[in-house]
Amino acid sequence: MDLTPARAADSHDLIRVHGARENNLKDVDVELPKRRLTVFTGVSGSGKSSLVFDTIAAESQRLINETYPAFVQGFMPNMARPEVDVLDGLTTVITVDQQRMGADPRSTVGTATDANAVLRILFSRLGTPHLGSPKAFSFNVASVSGAGAVTVERGGQQVKERRSFSITGGMCPRCEGRGTVSDLDLTQLYDDSLSLNEGALTIPGYKSGGWNYRLYTESGLVDPDKPIRTYTKRELQDFLHKEPTRMKIAGINMTYEGLIPRIQKSMLAKDKEGMQPHIRAFVDRAVTFAVCPECAGTRLTEAARSSKIAGVSIADACAMQISDLAAWVRGLAEPGGTTRAYSGVSHARGTVAPLLASLRHTLDSFVEIGLGYLSLDRPAGTLSGGEAQRVKMIRHLGSALTDVTYVFDEPTTGLHPHDIQRMNDLLLRLRDKGNTVLVVEHKPEVIAIADHVVDLGPGAGTAGGTVCFEGTVEALRGSGTLTGRHLDDRAAVKDTVRKPTGALEIRGARTHNLQDVDVDIPLGVLCVVTGVAGSGKSSLVHGSVPKGPGSADVVSVDQAPIRGSRRSNPATYTGLLEPVRKAFAKANGVKPALFSANSEGACPTCNGAGVVYTDLAMMAGVATPCEECEGKRFQASVLEYTLGGRDIAQVLAMSVTEAEEFFATGEAHIPAAHRILQRLTDVGLGYLTLGQPLTTLSGGERQRLKLATHMADKGGVYVLDEPTAGLHLADVEHLLGLLDQLVDSGKSVIVVEHHQAVMAHADWIVDLGPGAGHDGGRVVFEGTPAELVAARSTLTGKHLAAYVGA
Repeated sequence: MDLTPARAADSHDLIRVHGARENNLKDVDVELPKRRLTVFTGVSGSGKSSLVFDTIAAESQRLINETYPAFVQGFMPNMARPEVDVLDGLTTVITVDQQRMGADPRSTVGTATDANAVLRILFSRLGTPHLGSPKAFSFNVASVSGAGAVTVERGGQQVKERRSFSITGGMCPRCEGRGTVSDLDLTQLYDDSLSLNEGALTIPGYKSGGWNYRLYTESGLVDPDKPIRTYTKRELQDFLHKEPTRMKIAGINMTYEGLIPRIQKSMLAKDKEGMQPHIRAFVDRAVTFAVCPECAGTRLTEAARSSKIAGVSIADACAMQISDLAAWVRGLAEPGGTTRAYSGVSHARGTVAPLLASLRHTLDSFVEIGLGYLSLDRPAGTLSGGEAQRVKMIRHLGSALTDVTYVFDEPTTGLHPHDIQRMNDLLLRLRDKGNTVLVVEHKPEVIAIADHVVDLGPGAGTAGGTVCFEGTVEALRGSGTLTGRHLDDRAAVKDTVRKPTGALEIRGARTHNLQDVDVDIPLGVLCVVTGVAGSGKSSLVHGSVPKGPGSADVVSVDQAPIRGSRRSNPATYTGLLEPVRKAFAKANGVKPALFSANSEGACPTCNGAGVVYTDLAMMAGVATPCEECEGKRFQASVLEYTLGGRDIAQVLAMSVTEAEEFFATGEAHIPAAHRILQRLTDVGLGYLTLGQPLTTLSGGERQRLKLATHMADKGGVYVLDEPTAGLHLADVEHLLGLLDQLVDSGKSVIVVEHHQAVMAHADWIVDLGPGAGHDGGRVVFEGTPAELVAARSTLTGKHLAAYVGA
């Protein structure tokens, strides 16, 4: 019998949340067990993220930031305290979310996980010929050298000495470590058969007679009446490349600059997303990206590529599929492996043994987590949300930290049922190390492994924000909540499938890992493209379908994030506000600009934001509702104008469902607005308010908002990339109805999807595999879902058969 007295320190085994009111939460109270796996479920928009990310994780982060010195805090983002009465028992939170990794051209999978850093040290120790420090193998370090005089003090006297230094870097000098070089296509800048006076320039903003144009016609450096193709070498140099020069043009002092550097500064240096559509279209046409001819896209200097271990350079190692690289590293670690590669140093293997063990562990983690098909030189910006999340997980798998709270946002996004099992094992491993694991998830396979379940709802938006259930998975099944009722939902395979009206023929597809794929995608039906993560689904659909016949007909709804500030909302994003503003203006005989919170109608105190942001320097900034407009965002005079008895602020406060009724009939009947609202209701977003900032929407809501805006497009072929991401089990049924609606209206729908309910509902399935990376890229099955279940010849077939209970 253990007679050790109980310590008070051992009693803190709960995270207690009382009175949480962030976003739509309605005074939520929960008690979460520590060192257990808790899954948060509920329909999209029910408040899961508000509770887990915006309350628990945000407060933990804020409290950690407060432990830093005031000087350091000055450089950190300011965080306000979440709206909650009590938060007890918090531990350090590590958030592993689905934010895409930055699209910086220098960031790769290797640099993001530090695998490259270890490889560089390995090559600097064992590579032959020996080049120097690890910097010599880094494509982010340029080679520099210099010499000069320095003054040193010796024996009370100042003595001048000559010193020189040199740093050997691995950055390719031609592409500066980017792997690609950009070039301007001159044919898109001007028509060389015309003279400047005949309007040769075809660049947006360079209109004949405008100042941009007169700069060249009146510079005196070229003859404006001479066709550009007849320019001498000197004239062409001055016209295209001349460095900035002050001169008088049309009696005004101006700076003349060659056309190419001028365009590079004025257009190409800007963020593409922030450009006006016609300028972005011009940039897309005029700028061509090609693989750097000097480094062949490896980003490294010739010297860095010449140093090898066992015949493999660092560029070869980074280009290998990670599962192959792991096998190569394992070979080096074996007795005699490295010694052979680095002749003359018998103890080399011993000196780098810890390095090899660390690298092996990182690479094995990639394979374990189902990312063995990536390569270390893959640009980080090209990873999907699910892949980015799993790459971030790799850092935590080998961590020595325990008693940490890990927060995951739908870790199974983009995972085939076969891979979900591995993800579950990883979540359980993190828990068993003594950590608290909180997971926001919809998939029943993940809910099933939970120690504790918190179900939020009952609805979404204002209809959600309360705890419907808290307890075990078994108790959830019998609880009668929406999640409990749908937990064991199983879609049946269709008895009859639609007949295709034609086919989209794809021949010899070789994008990424596709291996000369020939496949006919049937049109006029619901076609699902499936396969394990990394098998080549996106490469096939995005790489080949839009290039098919009638490519203007293809509407692609991918998972790229919606760009929008806190001033953007569903009304502005969908174009709904435009007809509403015009209707208000017409009804009241005033300008439409008055009804925009970003234009003339904005409240002058908060500039139309509705809240006033106060920066408190070292402390967290505070957002308070604007006292002048009481958060309505408009001037008081604008709110006197009404349409159908409502002012513009009241219209923006309506939910989509309310607004749909409001604009359907009577004085406020606006057909254009009503159509947009109908589409938002169709995709299940009826609970959103029109003026809700886009920054507060969940991932699933954003994708459905995109789908709603694209449903108006005239396309005949719809390509959807995992539309069930972020959808509750009950909403998947609704989505299937929407896909049927699209197909029945004569559209062809191609869906890249892992969800078995969508597969079972399909008319035709194309299954890629059998594995990922170079083990995939082939079509392993084409046919109806019933045939796939009957054959059970592929991983997908086995999982689908188990799902439908065949």
